[in-house]
Amino acid sequence: MLKEIPKQFYYFLAVILVLNLVQSYFTELIYDESYYWYYSQNMAWGYFDHPPMVALLIKISSLFFNGELGVRFMSSILSVANILVLWLLIDHPKKNTFIPHFFVLVFSMTLLNAYGFLTLPDTPLLFFTSCFLLVYKKFIDKPSLGLSIVLGVVMACLMYSKYHAVLVIIFVLLSNLALVKNKYAWYAVIIALFCYAPHFYWLYQQDFVSINYHISERPNGAYSFEKYTLGFFVNLVAIFGLTFPFIYQALFKTKASGLFNKALLFLTYGVIVFFFLSSFNRRIQTQWVILICIPMVVLVFEYMMQNKTNAKWIYRLGLANIIIIFYLRIGLVHQPLLFNMHYETHGNKEWVNKVAQEARDTPVVFENSYRNASMYAFYSGNTSFSLNNVRFRKNQYSIDNTEETVRSKKILYITKYAKEGPFTFTKADGGKYYGTYIDNFSSYRKLQCIMDMEKDAIQLGKMLDFKVYNPYSFEIPLHELKFGVAYLDRYKKVKELVPLTVETTKEQTGLLQARDTMFLKIAPPVATKIKNPAYFRIVVSENNLYFGLNGKPISLAQ
Repeated sequence: MLKEIPKQFYYFLAVILVLNLVQSYFTELIYDESYYWYYSQNMAWGYFDHPPMVALLIKISSLFFNGELGVRFMSSILSVANILVLWLLIDHPKKNTFIPHFFVLVFSMTLLNAYGFLTLPDTPLLFFTSCFLLVYKKFIDKPSLGLSIVLGVVMACLMYSKYHAVLVIIFVLLSNLALVKNKYAWYAVIIALFCYAPHFYWLYQQDFVSINYHISERPNGAYSFEKYTLGFFVNLVAIFGLTFPFIYQALFKTKASGLFNKALLFLTYGVIVFFFLSSFNRRIQTQWVILICIPMVVLVFEYMMQNKTNAKWIYRLGLANIIIIFYLRIGLVHQPLLFNMHYETHGNKEWVNKVAQEARDTPVVFENSYRNASMYAFYSGNTSFSLNNVRFRKNQYSIDNTEETVRSKKILYITKYAKEGPFTFTKADGGKYYGTYIDNFSSYRKLQCIMDMEKDAIQLGKMLDFKVYNPYSFEIPLHELKFGVAYLDRYKKVKELVPLTVETTKEQTGLLQARDTMFLKIAPPVATKIKNPAYFRIVVSENNLYFGLNGKPISLAQ
């Protein structure tokens, strides 16, 4: 199959690979990449925000290179491999005469272009979506045990890449419901579940923290048509750039002709409809809809080969897209080309060096910024930690053991919320930060405040029972702890924070024992700054640090 591909195709592929490797080397990391690099420093079967595939890619990259290329090498490899798989998905007899059109189509898609070198969860998601479709195409032609095994492994790889992968599997299944009667399809499902079992077990060990966060605990905002639904349609345009009218024309003109073609259409329309409906509840990020690029490459390219007018315009506008994308890619390295507009790839080494020169070997704790903490660790090689409080959100620093690397040590505490400090610095984006030294730093962000009462039994101002669980291997003096209650609106944003006095029983000592639970009583006051709060959560301040994220949001809705 690969031998039948013309040399011209491989020449284009080689150029793209070299381009992406060069771009990877000269472009500073974006914050998400540094966060996923932080994942890879402690390999696990799962992480707070995502499954582990992105961390695995970075770990493999680091075996070959250091620095930025040590984060992005495998992304560059997967991007050209993805293009190759997409080509294999196309059976049209004329495709070898349209190789330049194919590369213009693929390379002009903005996010497919960006994920050619950036290392993000969507990078393996795109590659394994293409692989899944290729194996599925062979499977529907002639199912077998061998293909079942391969299909199951690829489905597991999809799910290890990003949770959105479930949409790929579901919509392809919906396009061919006869699969539920196919024993080989069930073999594939069983194999996929077996391969994915380690991640399920990790989720169980972590009390399903990732699922709970994405589904119920993630802060949201009030619905805005402009920001949410209209923004969703803007994203549908942005992922294709200038070619979007002719891209969608090809989609709308394509009719289902066979099970594989039907699967491509179901996947495309399914993802669009799913996120359209989701836009009435939350803002849809551009990369969430990038999944449609994979089936669209196949559908649109086949339409181009049948419609000369469509092919002509996609080719011309695609070249214009590519020129703009090239200019922007150079601007990622050389900021003046972006008219001095700041982007995440600008100035990171500079601010990290300023902090490192001040801190030297002293660990640095960033308040409410896993982005700054991971970026600092990457470029300085020094210890850092993100201390997350009730005004922010949980992340990987909330569940791993990084907190222990700064415990009982002198640290440099950096925040953007202070008004002054002995050490200050300004980042390239204009953000000003303040640093102060803390001797013998000690935080207990993993303390859990648990309330088992039904919401109908909760009355603000009345005495309530709750318990505090200490997951640490050491005892914690109660005099180091202060309790509070945070009142949240319906979008789970903190609107009021009130310190609390807790009552203990006479039998309780002044210590919260290691891996033990203490039962306490509180009387949460009626909120005064927010009318009819939707949620409240019990929080803990340790050693005069700002209150953490210790209790889960508890509904007060009537």
